[in-house]
Amino acid sequence: MIGQGLGVKRFGALAVVALLLPAGCISVSVSDRSETSIVGAWVVKYDKAPFPFHMQVFNADGTMQQANPDAGNAGSSDSDGKGVWIAAAGRVRGKWVEIRADRATHAYIGRGEISFDVAVSANAFSGMAQANFYGPDGKLTDGPIDTPVSGERVTLP
Repeated sequence: MIGQGLGVKRFGALAVVALLLPAGCISVSVSDRSETSIVGAWVVKYDKAPFPFHMQVFNADGTMQQANPDAGNAGSSDSDGKGVWIAAAGRVRGKWVEIRADRATHAYIGRGEISFDVAVSANAFSGMAQANFYGPDGKLTDGPIDTPVSGERVTLP
């Protein structure tokens, strides 16, 4: 029974081990990345976007997140972007998707899909991106829009 002396101590010891063990298994270091790794946080500029500046996080598992100020686009509101990426042949290719809403009616107006192909060099990347926008019916409404894209890694002071 857990309510008795030894059972409580054993349960407590197991609980402490269960809580601390995962922390010992996680090892992340900024210095572990290669000069061409995109893993990390970035300030990114899409030259032809309605609001060109974005924050993007590239995770080691090949997923990514994108965010920019919602008020950056006067015509529509869009969600944070979620996407995927791969590194191949010295380049990084990927795509992220955002959900879009009309600012006045709050109605769903479709999605944006932004694909990119960049080269990473230490704390910077550059390349090209292409944006395509689709209506609620899945049909292309705008694009393709090709734009230069560049990023600067967020680093410690």
